[in-house]
Amino acid sequence: MLPEVREQEVHIDPKDLKETFTTGSGPGGQHRNKTSTCVQLTHVPSGIRVRAESDKSQKINRENALMLLRAKLLQNQKQKYTKERTKERQSQVGSGMRGDKTRTIRVRHDTVVDHASGKQISYKDYSRGKLLGLK
Repeated sequence: MLPEVREQEVHIDPKDLKETFTTGSGPGGQHRNKTSTCVQLTHVPSGIRVRAESDKSQKINRENALMLLRAKLLQNQKQKYTKERTKERQSQVGSGMRGDKTRTIRVRHDTVVDHASGKQISYKDYSRGKLLGLK
């Protein structure tokens, strides 16, 4: 199910469209087989292709095809944006695995180990804010 998109949300340059008119498929008799009411629109930059043949009027089928094309273009934009955000977020957060941690704090053993520098200080100094031994 694609959302209904207004013309202002997604602008399609007429130069980017390739239109093809064909006869419709399916039942309908001689009129359906002889008139070119089916509209196929191809958005050349993205390669998205839509087809509308539900109505007897070529004009209405063209409008329906444009609405469908706008909805698909908007869906592609949203997917691309979501994919980029997810990738950026994962690069900032890390995988959450053991290898991502920078320090190991062992309260019971009174040690704090910084994995980047390999240095170790006591937990008491760490809890008091004395971090000079780690850097």
